[in-house]
Amino acid sequence: TEQGELVRLRRFSQITLPTEVRNHFNLSEGDYLEAEVVKHGILLKPVSVINKDRAWRDVFFSMNGVRSHASLRSKNIRAQENAIAKLIKASRKKTKK
Repeated sequence: TEQGELVRLRRFSQITLPTEVRNHFNLSEGDYLEAEVVKHGILLKPVSVINKDRAWRDVFFSMNGVRSHASLRSKNIRAQENAIAKLIKASRKKTKK
């Protein structure tokens, strides 16, 4: 908000963010904010918290889907990048279906 809105510190040090702020940052119950002390106050920044075990499972699952593309090795870097971009696009189309 341009002028700022008052936020009241409640029981157990809880605060409620104004609706306009929550909507602007697409925040909902359970989301995390990082609190940082700055020169003239407190800065709250939305952050993503990732479950490390789940992230590693996702990485290994993705790696299992990777195929060798020996034909890419013989191409120059620009051609390799274009070929990789096409593979990614094709993969995304399959995922959306």
